[in-house]
Amino acid sequence: MNSDQERTNKIGAGQPASAFRRIEGVPPLLLMLYLGMVGIGVLFLMLLVAYAYTRGQSEAPTGIYPLPRFFSLSTIVLLISGYTINQSRRLYAQDDLAGLARCLGATLLLSSVFAGLQVLGWRELMAQGVLLDGVASGTFIYLLSALHVAHLLGGMLFLLALLLRTHHASRDAVRSLVFIRNPYRRLQLRMITLYWHFIDVLWVVLFAAFLFLY
Repeated sequence: MNSDQERTNKIGAGQPASAFRRIEGVPPLLLMLYLGMVGIGVLFLMLLVAYAYTRGQSEAPTGIYPLPRFFSLSTIVLLISGYTINQSRRLYAQDDLAGLARCLGATLLLSSVFAGLQVLGWRELMAQGVLLDGVASGTFIYLLSALHVAHLLGGMLFLLALLLRTHHASRDAVRSLVFIRNPYRRLQLRMITLYWHFIDVLWVVLFAAFLFLY
């Protein structure tokens, strides 16, 4: 009884956890992901500011060429992939590993289509005469979109590894049970979902900037 009373009387007992305590409760891998996304966001923000500044300093008018239609198509494809990856946590909670594998496979396929559409968009830029010649309207679009694809490819590799493990586990009842009860797999799924939504939002911001500055 006394020990319970002493714990209740401790300074800060019953108070909401501080920010530092909440950070301490975050898994190290998830914390690294958060820090990585912050770093990536700062990098793209600096590049966007440089793009806007350089575009503003140039005398070339905007809207001379239409933005590649493949960029618009790729935006739709990437948003659909964000929906499919979002379903993965629901399927995991329902112990549906076969459905989870199909969901992850669909997301991987859609991201591959997105990357292909980006390449077609670059080819369309070249056909318009927009080249990597130091002009802001061309160089920054290539740079920003290529960097985004590079970060997407990193997520695709992680997604592929998780897909293979999920497919392997789904073929055996014991492996399925171990997979579902493994908190590390749950963490991996949470991480790839967060990262994928981050990549989605990042591309939407880039696409909007291209619409205004190109």
